[in-house]
Amino acid sequence: MVFTSIEFLWFFLPAVIALYLLLPPAARNALLAAVSVFFYASGGHALVFMFLASIAANYAAGLLIAHYKDAGEASRAAWTTRIAVTANLACLFFWKYAVFAAGQVGVDDLGIVLPLGISFYTFHGISYVVDVHRGAARPMRRVTDYGQYMAFFPQLIAGPIIRYHEIDDQIRTPPPRSQRMTDLADGFPRFALGLTKKVVIADPLGPVAAVAFNLPGQPSFGTAWIGALAYTVQIYFDFSAYTDMAIGMARMFGFRFPENFNRPYSSVSMTDFWRRWHMTLSRWFRDYVYIPIGGSRGSQGQTVRNLWFVFLLTGAWHGAAWTFVIWGLYNGTLVVVERLSGIAAMDDARWQIPRRAGTFLLVVVGWVMFRASSPGQALDFYRAMVPHGQFALEPFLSAAITPQAKLALVVGLATVLLPRSFVMGKVLQGRWSGPPLLARALAVAALPYAAILVAAGSFSPFLYFRF
Repeated sequence: MVFTSIEFLWFFLPAVIALYLLLPPAARNALLAAVSVFFYASGGHALVFMFLASIAANYAAGLLIAHYKDAGEASRAAWTTRIAVTANLACLFFWKYAVFAAGQVGVDDLGIVLPLGISFYTFHGISYVVDVHRGAARPMRRVTDYGQYMAFFPQLIAGPIIRYHEIDDQIRTPPPRSQRMTDLADGFPRFALGLTKKVVIADPLGPVAAVAFNLPGQPSFGTAWIGALAYTVQIYFDFSAYTDMAIGMARMFGFRFPENFNRPYSSVSMTDFWRRWHMTLSRWFRDYVYIPIGGSRGSQGQTVRNLWFVFLLTGAWHGAAWTFVIWGLYNGTLVVVERLSGIAAMDDARWQIPRRAGTFLLVVVGWVMFRASSPGQALDFYRAMVPHGQFALEPFLSAAITPQAKLALVVGLATVLLPRSFVMGKVLQGRWSGPPLLARALAVAALPYAAILVAAGSFSPFLYFRF
């Protein structure tokens, strides 16, 4: 069951909202924990038991860590935290990377299926035990409250990644009944915006990118660039659409999630890009990896090492393949170069237009490696993206570029030209007057067309479901 399915939109979500409106505030977390586990089981099937085991283990670890801290046994609290973090990472490595590791030594077909959302809920579990150990938040005493944090269906499969201390107070203090309709009215337009971005912009470009990257041999110049640009637009509108829908649904239930995107394709540097793209992931790595290993507190060489290490992990977090590792190191290298050269410290307004264009080009180049099935295919694309006389599109790609895909590509690329300060999601969260009111009206007005596309079955799973 995905957000853009008929089952979710017309049955599951309305039923959950109805139950939420009927039950008292004290029952909110138990309700959301229960329906979220059901939501996960509908796609994860038997793997839901592993997910429940993760919830139980991290819940118990948090209580034990707090007990040792309260008793003045700092050493035991620290060791319990280390064991819990190690156990989380071990589960993630086994389920996500064991097949890849075995393949490097010639062992194939281990029969391991990647559990839905494991990269995301593992990071939530680590955030919980570490924040409790640091004293950034107290542990949840009721398992339903903690289960709600770990399993909350809007962000369970593909984020945003919510650090425990960001949401702790909101879980403990549900809003009163009097605020529920306001929350629903505030959250629904954001949800509608995400659904529209997904089915109107991202989905029509999926077949275009798929055909371009699945063609045998080296593509033509035109095919390579159309494929790269289609995927660049698709991945942003797909992932940011999921985030919009998650933030909107969370608001409907009284939660205020952090933003995850801030117009990343308007960045003036790769450093700026990583402050705007998947921001909750960047903050997670900053708080739980980069700063603990030294951050920028040491020498320049140590800072460079720390940056490269974090970007190596960032790439590997996205998937068990050399393409993701190379993509992570590519981004890390660019960030390091910008730091050493002083580009990262430049005023954003200086040479903004050429810097935005150059950064966007670097991002597109990176997405080619990210999307490619192998480093070899990425190299074929890079060679083809240099003008070499073969500009025509392959027939299969021409057939995939429907009128809807053409419009989606044009609209998606046009948003790159918008002012850096314009973020539609933030506009929607403004007051009920002026531009925010108009933005809400436009988002809701586009919903019927998006619903028709959903009813016609012209949608696909979110890209980040496989990470």
